[in-house]
Amino acid sequence: MKFSKAFSLRWLAAALLFAAGTIAGPSLYAEELGKTDFVLGTVCTVRLIDGGNNATLNEAFARLRGIEDHMSANRDDSELSRVNAMAGKEPVKVSEDTFYVISKALDYARLTKGGFDPSVGPLVKLWNIGNGGEKVPPAKDILAAKALVDWRQVVLDVTTRKVFLKKPGMALDLGAIAKGYAADELERILLNHKVKAAIIDLGGNIFVFGSKKDKSPWRVGVQNPESTRGEYLGIVTGGQMTVVTSGIYERYFIENGKRYHHILDTQTGFPVDNGLVSVSIVSKSSIDADALSTSLFVLGIEKGMEFLKQFPDTYAIFIDKDNKVYLSPGAGRVFTLQDKNYQFAEK
Repeated sequence: MKFSKAFSLRWLAAALLFAAGTIAGPSLYAEELGKTDFVLGTVCTVRLIDGGNNATLNEAFARLRGIEDHMSANRDDSELSRVNAMAGKEPVKVSEDTFYVISKALDYARLTKGGFDPSVGPLVKLWNIGNGGEKVPPAKDILAAKALVDWRQVVLDVTTRKVFLKKPGMALDLGAIAKGYAADELERILLNHKVKAAIIDLGGNIFVFGSKKDKSPWRVGVQNPESTRGEYLGIVTGGQMTVVTSGIYERYFIENGKRYHHILDTQTGFPVDNGLVSVSIVSKSSIDADALSTSLFVLGIEKGMEFLKQFPDTYAIFIDKDNKVYLSPGAGRVFTLQDKNYQFAEK
């Protein structure tokens, strides 16, 4: 997993500012408990607004670390790394967690016809965006890495819970879906601990849980793609929900005046270049919102809108390089545009 710490902090600031439904300080209520730590490759925060205790927070972060232990592509001892190391050699048995998330990722690969592809690992490693010293790889290296990206070469055995990558050199990367799964797992923990209201921020994947004592709606700020200071361009308002954004400003580098971001097009081997700068998803399911934010970014506005029709009660906010905002059907009920530098696209 590779996530931007700076981006996480900007999103965190926006979430803390608006999750209360009003401009507030760091704490909403006197009895609020919270914890922040670096896990899943990013800054993660859980805030208990109503209910829960330190045991709740400890269990939540233990769960996050367990998911990281299983699914990190950057830890040699993780299950995912063992699967990648055995590519072309033999299947590897994994935990229920890892098997489920890989299965879910392959579902999205099938639905998007490879637009979303968890076997993108060789390209991710080649570009290495977000880890310093980035540069555009040689064309021959891009072609070689691209030849190893093919979700159809990932074999799952449901009976034995084994995963096999058919080609040597193949590698899975779950960075576009694992945080969503983690947020859903924290929801389960909050329910078990009878928490009534909480805010989860997993490096910009925001999940607002339950309802506040005053019954006011949650308000989650959506990042301004052009801002480096955590400013928001609009607000999503509603009940329990998750808001996940994928954008070109999360991790990128500039070479010869051109920006190269971390969302890669498996067809070209280069970062996606379709005029979009960000896609935000509003949903009840964090794992779906996480996968959808990347999927719709890759598909683009027209195909993304059509694809989203398969997901009831899920909304998308597309922003393009011309500061135009495109809303999926129904998204106007939950999203309010506030930055005057942006305009809704004409229908």
